[in-house]
Amino acid sequence: MGHYKSNLRDLEFTLFDVLGRAEAYGRGAFAGTGQDTARAVLAEVERMAVHQLADASVAADRTPPVYDPRARSVTLPDSFKEAYRAWMEGGWHLLDLPASLGGADVPPSLRWAVAELALGANPALYLYQGFTGFARVLDRLGTDEQRQLARLMVERQWGSTMVLTEPEAGSDVGACRTRARRQPDGSWHLEGVKRFITSGEHDLAENIVHFVLARPEGHGPGTKGLSLFLVPKFQVADPGTGRLGARNGVFATALEDKMGLKASATCELTFGAEEPAVGTLLGEEHDGIRQMFQIIEQARMIVGTKSAATLSTGYLNAVAYAKERVQGTDLAALGDRSAPKVPITRHPEVRRSLLLQKGFAEGLRALVLYTATVQDRIAAARAEGRTDQEATALNGLLLPIVKGYSSERACEQLNHALQILGGAGYTKDFPLEQYIRDTKIDTLYEGTTAIQGLDFFFRKVARDQGTALRALLTEVDKDARDETGGDLAPERALLTEAVAQLRAMADAMGTQLLRSVDEPSAVHQVGRNTTRLLMATGDVLLGWLLLRQAAVVEAKLAAGQDGRNGTERAFCLGKIATARFFAQEVLPLLTAERALAERPDSQLMELPDDAW
Repeated sequence: MGHYKSNLRDLEFTLFDVLGRAEAYGRGAFAGTGQDTARAVLAEVERMAVHQLADASVAADRTPPVYDPRARSVTLPDSFKEAYRAWMEGGWHLLDLPASLGGADVPPSLRWAVAELALGANPALYLYQGFTGFARVLDRLGTDEQRQLARLMVERQWGSTMVLTEPEAGSDVGACRTRARRQPDGSWHLEGVKRFITSGEHDLAENIVHFVLARPEGHGPGTKGLSLFLVPKFQVADPGTGRLGARNGVFATALEDKMGLKASATCELTFGAEEPAVGTLLGEEHDGIRQMFQIIEQARMIVGTKSAATLSTGYLNAVAYAKERVQGTDLAALGDRSAPKVPITRHPEVRRSLLLQKGFAEGLRALVLYTATVQDRIAAARAEGRTDQEATALNGLLLPIVKGYSSERACEQLNHALQILGGAGYTKDFPLEQYIRDTKIDTLYEGTTAIQGLDFFFRKVARDQGTALRALLTEVDKDARDETGGDLAPERALLTEAVAQLRAMADAMGTQLLRSVDEPSAVHQVGRNTTRLLMATGDVLLGWLLLRQAAVVEAKLAAGQDGRNGTERAFCLGKIATARFFAQEVLPLLTAERALAERPDSQLMELPDDAW
């Protein structure tokens, strides 16, 4: 058994007992996936994650992929390739696909539950199998010929990449310099250099299809002038069979030497330096940013799920260590030299840290799965030939929280998990040091946390005048106020107050934004608080979801459905304690965050650069 500690019990509890997926599965758009099938899938994936995938992740960290500059190829370790083959031969990647592409048409919420197990055990492996998401987008947006390419990608398990970042542009996608020139035969030749390309080159697949943002000749500056092109590593000689033709003019010209997630081959790609890099325009439309955002949204969901999954196993590893590590006496026996040594779980500060880690780990899981149930609504509406506008807006609002908030809180809490292990955690004898290195990238790629904050406020809150955020907070507030009695009443009151503080913070930022119409510098007051608002919203949502979980187990305890002498009772008591502790320790901090957001600050932007 490897390093990975799953939490299938909490995964199923959140899906079925809290989020009501038992009522959604097995009917309508999800008629082919009943609850029993879903549980069987989760159990089998968990077995594979624990017993096969996890060890390959550690081995690839110790002996990472190797770049051959002459062949411009990347070779992965044999143990990693073996684990990847086992995953693919099991057909687990097909869970991410619609029936039209040979997939299983499972609900998004089940797909993301499965993703948690794989990402927690071996995140790089799941990233390599991410071609499924690209195939879905291609099937949705492509021409008839490109939809055939999507089917080939699935059938032959070709890799895919999202190619945006350039050495001089970074997160400023609009500064893209990669050029595309139209050819007489209707194809395009691309020229340029892209950097930080996940899965840019590897030996897991015979072909890789690059989805490349580039600027066609004659198109204007900024993001509106960009188009999205399909540039395969090898040309497809026969679209019917997938027979490959000549090597295309795109090569990996470097492999990044990273602090973590080393099994994931992050490459520099050079297009058209030696021979033409031939591509086709996606869908015959010059609509690159909108098209790419459909891939980016998938990627942000993956990142948030990865963060939540890694924090969960990190916390469980810390708990296991703390229960066995004997050090010091109970503080109540301080000064008594005859007092026995105790496990460090008896020390209040260790317990405080672990309970907070538990709250964030289980809360982030609930946040990801709650967002996935919103995607269930979108998928169900699409199957009926309609659009669920409310769910679409809510999903858009939640995605930067899932990505930005989850990654920041996971990194923060994994550092606290490392503290539980002390110096032992800094060694490679335990997985915490790798978890911390592998998770830090989550705060950076697919948009740094600051970019998520900007996206959250300007594109998701301000653009629709706060409609989606108000609707979400109304639901949270209603839940808190509807349950007025019981042992959790004080914590529900804390949630109600936190919602009020969050609303006031968002309103203050909206007022500052309006003021900037006449006073442009006022927008700086907004800009310094966008990440603050993102994180505060995440805290409120976790407080809400943890209290929802506590309410469910309270009902179980009251009905005597807890197996009073077994582990189920301990599970229920742990849920209630976690929700209460999170509400008491985290939610009151929103009062200070609101005060800081409303505080005028001219110094920040007026300080001259040479004073830093």
